[in-house]
Amino acid sequence: MLDGFDVQAIGYVAKTLFTEWQIPNAAGRVVSSTLVGVLLGSILLSMLADKIGRRPVLIGATLYFSILTLLTTQVTSLDALLGIRFLAGIGLGGIMPNAVALVGEYSPRRSRVSIMLIVANGFTAGAAIGGVIAAWLVPAFGWKSVFYVGGALPLVIGLSMLIWLPESMQFLVQLGRPEATRARIGRWLKRIAPGLQMNDGVEFVLSEKKLPGVSFFRLFHGGRAGGTTLIWVVNFLNLLNLYFLAAWLPTVAAEAGFTPSTSILVGSTLQIGGTFGALALGWFIHRLGFVPVLVSCFTLACINIALIGQPGLSLLILITVVFIAGIGIVGGQAGVNALSATYYPTDLRSTGIGAGLGVGRIGSIIGPTLGEYMRKEWPVHELFYAAAVPALVAALVLFFFRNALKPK
Repeated sequence: MLDGFDVQAIGYVAKTLFTEWQIPNAAGRVVSSTLVGVLLGSILLSMLADKIGRRPVLIGATLYFSILTLLTTQVTSLDALLGIRFLAGIGLGGIMPNAVALVGEYSPRRSRVSIMLIVANGFTAGAAIGGVIAAWLVPAFGWKSVFYVGGALPLVIGLSMLIWLPESMQFLVQLGRPEATRARIGRWLKRIAPGLQMNDGVEFVLSEKKLPGVSFFRLFHGGRAGGTTLIWVVNFLNLLNLYFLAAWLPTVAAEAGFTPSTSILVGSTLQIGGTFGALALGWFIHRLGFVPVLVSCFTLACINIALIGQPGLSLLILITVVFIAGIGIVGGQAGVNALSATYYPTDLRSTGIGAGLGVGRIGSIIGPTLGEYMRKEWPVHELFYAAAVPALVAALVLFFFRNALKPK
């Protein structure tokens, strides 16, 4: 949740911040700078987690980005803001892949997808709650208050994880150090099954074998090249859309005549729709499978994104179409993350999720910046017609190349 709050924070404070600094709104560039850092963090920290564990990477990344977020309040220029958000983004990039991988490895098979969706949905919920909180904080305490809240809370969470967060038991077994890890595995296993009896001779085994090689390149071996490529394409298209909408919905709403607080709430409605969507998707995916549900999500998103830019929409209709678009785009992204977690084995899981999100971040970097330039030439309704295209392409790609995702 705090990861989602922090990544989206600049979109909520941009108008106030750049007005105070008396410079043109550069929200697109700041969001893109953050996401370049997230791209690097997603790939590098996920590969690190598949080597040293989910727990240390999650804790380190959380403490790191909390400190950088607090330091954001001290910047006084656009260049400094771009630099510090880039550095914070590196830590933010390590959160989602490892959180989803860890909870997936801790969940029973029958409810694994639903639980991963709930945890991935924390990102969306944080962004949605962030909009509501920012709408109250900014008028009362100024733009810095958003970063004080967004930095202090993850600092507390990071310190709490030092005490209570377990490591993935599958990862510990796969390390191949039974004497060093037996006590840790046993301690955490007893949290799940307190009555379990274990003596000194017990051995823990895993059906998967850890294979040699660089984990990033192994994403394309063992018959996974087609599935990996498909996951990357869908991540790219969907995150391009998600961050375009997140960055520019509040600004477009303000230009349509709504008050600053109402415009922020219009932007947060996208995340609220995604929160509800992700919570519901687990039930449908369990019964229908990933592909039919995700194709439906992206098709629904395509239709409603095209409707957002229509002139003369009332506030109620605008919020409704943004909410439905959020179900498809933001909720669908949680589904894509869960798909990645189920597609890859333990020794590639963090890398697989992180690499997909990393490639997706290229789209998320392009989206806000592209929107900044397109707004100068295109009327609003054509801008959202263009934004509907990636959702349609994602749906078609998933439908026609779905066989690439069959388990290997």
